[in-house]
Amino acid sequence: MADNKRDYYEVLGIKKGATESEIKSAFRKKAMEYHPDRNPGDKAAEDRFKEVNEAYGVLSDAQKKDKYDRFGHAGVDPSAGFGGGGFGGGFGGGGFEDIFGDLFGNMFGGGGAYSQARRNSPHKGPDLQKSLRITFEEAAFGVKKNIVLTKYVTCHPCGGSGAEEGSQKTTCPNCNGTGEVRSTQRTPFGQFTNVQSCQNCGGTGQVNEKSCHECSGTGKIRKQVTIAVDVPAGVDNDSVISIKGQGEPGTNGGPNGDLYVVIAVEPHKLFKRKGTDLWLEMPITFDQAVLGAELVVPTLKEKVSYKIPEGTQPDTVFRLKGKGIKNLRTGKNGDMYVKVVLEVPTKLNQKQKKIVKEMGETLDANAYSKGKSFTATVKELFR
Repeated sequence: MADNKRDYYEVLGIKKGATESEIKSAFRKKAMEYHPDRNPGDKAAEDRFKEVNEAYGVLSDAQKKDKYDRFGHAGVDPSAGFGGGGFGGGFGGGGFEDIFGDLFGNMFGGGGAYSQARRNSPHKGPDLQKSLRITFEEAAFGVKKNIVLTKYVTCHPCGGSGAEEGSQKTTCPNCNGTGEVRSTQRTPFGQFTNVQSCQNCGGTGQVNEKSCHECSGTGKIRKQVTIAVDVPAGVDNDSVISIKGQGEPGTNGGPNGDLYVVIAVEPHKLFKRKGTDLWLEMPITFDQAVLGAELVVPTLKEKVSYKIPEGTQPDTVFRLKGKGIKNLRTGKNGDMYVKVVLEVPTKLNQKQKKIVKEMGETLDANAYSKGKSFTATVKELFR
């Protein structure tokens, strides 16, 4: 469960806001400290090693890091409702595996065929994030929207292989199919062999006999696409909608990444939202407050009638059950709360002022219970 996990920054021993290089450096240090080959049979070290890998997998990915910084573990937990399984699988394009191979490939014998096989294995494509601005009503009742974004898509002519139709893959001449380039250096401390991924073939050991004319051998092209988004009723600011497979293409036959749509809701002219409840301030006149009245109250769907009693005081709040926003999880509507605000009349003519004055002269202290109580308290304080 996310509640039992340590803070990822704490795991790597860094502060929130650390730079990319600081995150990578901290990972190298911790991964080397807890690596199983350095701690054979140590279950605690093995658990720490896994924890370090998980923390780096999130903090090294800009989009996942942003979700984690905003929502904590819930933002990257597939079961927390922040976008499905997108954050749970892989490390977004092999970044972790690359640094892991660089760090331990030579030291612990993890290079060679194993490293090449790992690089040639399927990898999920990068996830994408897009903001979507909607109206207050659209957030309350749900809406279907189209968003336009420019992203990499699989090249249609070559099907993502990068090779021109009719051609095939050949052994990379730079690494002779190993996927690695080795260089040996003599130092006063002995001879060291440095192993790096072959830049010519990207570590796969193979190159295109003839590159695709459309994508120049990359297997993907950048294109503007339109994607339909089904916004459910009840979303709020910073709600995240996951659209599986609408990220960028994977490598070596891996699945596409996912698209995360972050919702921004425009404010309403009348209503304010608190969770699933709606709040409305409604002005009433002096005579309505004194004599009571049948008010016509607007809701998001319709107008409803509500009777206020005689002597209604300013800032009295009454509830309209079920007139709020739908709860995303339970499907039940919240309530609507209406606060009546007494509006004192201005710009009275002489006749109106006379009527108000005459009314005031006919009322004694018993007509104003709060004023009577206040006066009594003041007398007691200064007795």
